[in-house]
Amino acid sequence: MKSNYLKYWRVIRQYVKVRYGLNQADLDMLLFLYSEKYFGKDKFQEFNEILSWDVKRFDRLLADGWIQNFRERRVGQKGLYALSYKANRMIGSIYKKLDGEDIPMTMCNNPMFKKKVDYSDKVYRNFIKGINEETRKSRITGQAPRHVPE
Repeated sequence: MKSNYLKYWRVIRQYVKVRYGLNQADLDMLLFLYSEKYFGKDKFQEFNEILSWDVKRFDRLLADGWIQNFRERRVGQKGLYALSYKANRMIGSIYKKLDGEDIPMTMCNNPMFKKKVDYSDKVYRNFIKGINEETRKSRITGQAPRHVPE
């Protein structure tokens, strides 16, 4: 059986990075932590070691509201953290897009659709239009969505 959930991953990933102001390593970290209900700095550091070096990543994600403190560090207890509501919503949105939900094409929901963007955003914008059209056609014709095994 053939699945193609990741066919448009590059486009969805770029949309998420532009929409939420994340870099690739930060997005990868949030995706790694998504399955962890609670985590300590040690779990964070475990995955951080394979990402591009950024000594301030943890503090920046905490300050920007992507992760939140669940339990303060105390004597004999390590501090625990969790992804924030904002991070969970964003990652849930990624999975919905991979599942065939349209990528927004409005300026307020997708910065790639603003008037003054760089060339690469214009290229992605055109591709997004094509993806959304393909998804709509598959819904109308009743064909299987692009992610279902053939």
